[in-house]
Amino acid sequence: MNSVESFVLDTIKSEKIVIFSKSYCPFCKMAKEAFDKINASYFTVELDERNDGEAIQDILLKLTGARSVPRVFVNEKFIGGGTDVKKLQEKGELQKIISGET
Repeated sequence: MNSVESFVLDTIKSEKIVIFSKSYCPFCKMAKEAFDKINASYFTVELDERNDGEAIQDILLKLTGARSVPRVFVNEKFIGGGTDVKKLQEKGELQKIISGET
C-alpha cells in the first residue's frame, strides 16, 4: 500500500464524515450543504488543492467504482455523491446514517 492509499483509508477510518471534493464543484457544494442543513460537521479533502489529488481519485475509483467527486463516506461506508447525499438529507435519512441507525 502506498502513502496516498494509506492517507485515503486512514482518513475514512478516522473521520466520521469525509467528503472527497473539489472546491469549485457544484455537486460537492450540494453534498456539503446537505450536511450543513442538519448541522453535521464533516472533514473535507479538496482534491484540486492537493498535489496528489489525481492519485486520490484513482484510489476512490478502486473503493467506490467511480473517480467523480464528491465521494462521501459516513462511518467508513461510501454513501454516494452530491445528488445521493442531497436525496438522503431531504428524506430525513442522512441523520439516521450518521447516528448509525441504518
